[in-house]
Amino acid sequence: MFRLNFGFIFLVALLVSFVIAKELPQESAEKDQLDLIAEDDNLNEVDEDSNENAASNEVEGGYVPDPCMKVRCGAGRICEVNDKGEGQCVCIPECPQETDDRRRVCSNHNETWSSDCEVYRMRCFCSEDSDECKTKKYKHVHVDYYGECREIPKCMEEEMEDFPRRMREWLFNIMKDLAQRAELDDKYLELELEAEKDLAKKWANAVIWKFCDLDSHPFDRSVSRHELFPIRAPLLAMEHCIAPFLDKCDADDDHRISLKEWGLCLGLKENEIEDKCAAIRDNE
Repeated sequence: MFRLNFGFIFLVALLVSFVIAKELPQESAEKDQLDLIAEDDNLNEVDEDSNENAASNEVEGGYVPDPCMKVRCGAGRICEVNDKGEGQCVCIPECPQETDDRRRVCSNHNETWSSDCEVYRMRCFCSEDSDECKTKKYKHVHVDYYGECREIPKCMEEEMEDFPRRMREWLFNIMKDLAQRAELDDKYLELELEAEKDLAKKWANAVIWKFCDLDSHPFDRSVSRHELFPIRAPLLAMEHCIAPFLDKCDADDDHRISLKEWGLCLGLKENEIEDKCAAIRDNE
């Protein structure tokens, strides 16, 4: 049975999951909720005042700020200055050429791409009905998991039964390692210290920490499939039970996982599940 290798998984999760999670755009209005870095109206907008201020500053003080300074573009897009001197989001003309196989990703169409940049660049072209769009199906293409596409084995019943324990252990070790490296967000340090001192709260605090960490775009006391991407995509190629496990956690099949569902799914008792996310954020 394949087991989580904490050292390797830690590096992947730390360098991919936690970094990506902090840089996520808001959730897309499109139906493909697993598309973490989907097109988002909020991410392809311009601060109108910035362009007006730019013109004003040019006249009054001779200083013109970068028109793209306040323009936020979604994945697959970059800001360029148009003929009017205003910043606007356009599809990335060319992605960096990748030679490292580790940069490859598998899309929701079970196709291997050289990088996530190429995936979202193509998505952008197709959403804009550009001639660069290879096929209309790419209008909703997104990264399914990191690494080359492969046949994902079926998660056996005995593996699924043992998975919550393994997942709790992994979460605690990740939280502990981040704290030791001084890389755990300050707002979660109290949870980690409490887990270290009180074995009764070891698993519960780790489970609650990860839920609070995932519930961020938006913070609404539930975790969407969109928000699960940072924990699903890096692990799927190495841990074939992660996808069916996360599906199982959504007990009422509403495409959102509540704290109660998350805790019970990971083997906590109902009296161990305490909503600490709001209090943690209030202390930021």
